[in-house]
Amino acid sequence: MTTKAQRRHRIARLLASEAVGSQSHLVELLAAEGIEATQATVSRDLEELGAVKVRLPGGDAVYALPELPTQQVASSDHLRRVLGEWVVEITWSANLVVVRTPPGSAHVVGSALDRSSFPGVVGTVAGDDTVLVVASEGEGGSAVAARLAELAGIEIEQGHTRKG
Repeated sequence: MTTKAQRRHRIARLLASEAVGSQSHLVELLAAEGIEATQATVSRDLEELGAVKVRLPGGDAVYALPELPTQQVASSDHLRRVLGEWVVEITWSANLVVVRTPPGSAHVVGSALDRSSFPGVVGTVAGDDTVLVVASEGEGGSAVAARLAELAGIEIEQGHTRKG
C-alpha cells in the first residue's frame, strides 16, 4: 500500500519529468507505476503540493510545481491542515525549530511554511522527515515552536512537543 506521502512524492517527480495535462492522465501515470488513486485524490494532492497549470510553448497546458515557493501564498487554513496532518513532533533550541514528519513528508511542511509568511520564520530547510525552521532573533525558537504546535494540534511538553 502506498502512503499519501509516497504518492505525493511520486506525483512531484512525475510533474518534473512528464508533461501532465490532466488529472486523469496523472491517475493513469500513477497506475502504470502500481499506485492506485482516484481523480479526486489526485486533485487534493495537486492542491496540497501547490501545483499550477502552466502553458508550454505551442499552447499546451500542463501541471507544474513552482520553482520558487514565493510564487504562491498558502492560506492559514492550508497551513493548519498541513501541520495537523504531517507534523508529529516539534523541538527547538535558541532560534532553531526542528519539525519531524513521516518519511517523505518534510518538503510539504517546509513549502507550506515558506509560502505562509508565518510570523517569526526566516526560512526552512527540508530533508526527508525533518524540517529545520530558522526563527528570527526577535521571536526565538521557543515562541515559533509554540505557535506551530498550536496550529498542528500538538501539546507542548518539557522542551519539545509530540503528537499522541
